[in-house]
Amino acid sequence: MDLIVFPSPEGPVLDWGFGPRRCAIGPAGIARKAGEGDGITPTGVFGLRDVFWRADRLARPRTILPARAIAKDDGWCDAPDDPSYNRLVKLPYPASAENLWRDDHIYDIVVVIGFNDDPVIPGKGSAIFLHLAKPDFAPTAGCVALMESDLRAALEQHQPGDRIRIG
Repeated sequence: MDLIVFPSPEGPVLDWGFGPRRCAIGPAGIARKAGEGDGITPTGVFGLRDVFWRADRLARPRTILPARAIAKDDGWCDAPDDPSYNRLVKLPYPASAENLWRDDHIYDIVVVIGFNDDPVIPGKGSAIFLHLAKPDFAPTAGCVALMESDLRAALEQHQPGDRIRIG
């Protein structure tokens, strides 16, 4: 069953067939993504690619998706003019890259959403993830964020061919 993200009167929610769960999205809402750093959570239907998790903090998520522990030098390139744009890189990296090994807990579980990855279009947007929400569900930079228990439940029930539908 697809994961469906949509607005509600109480705020954005994600539902995968087990009832809507509160989620956080970008501060500019759900729309056609204009470019890197626009705060938009992209509308569309996307595959879920890979799962990364902080093995020093949490147990491995149960999922059929490829999964690996985050290393201290893992990053995600967000430099539109770099050949590794919107890809996993090792830090330090010569171009701009987001650190996946964070002091806060929002990247303790990260699911890569298949946005702008086949093919990668420079400047269209990078690092669109499904990850853990801040305790107050503050807006993300453009990702979708859930409570840990909800993200784990969605991953456990994820089946081949399931996608995320945003909007």
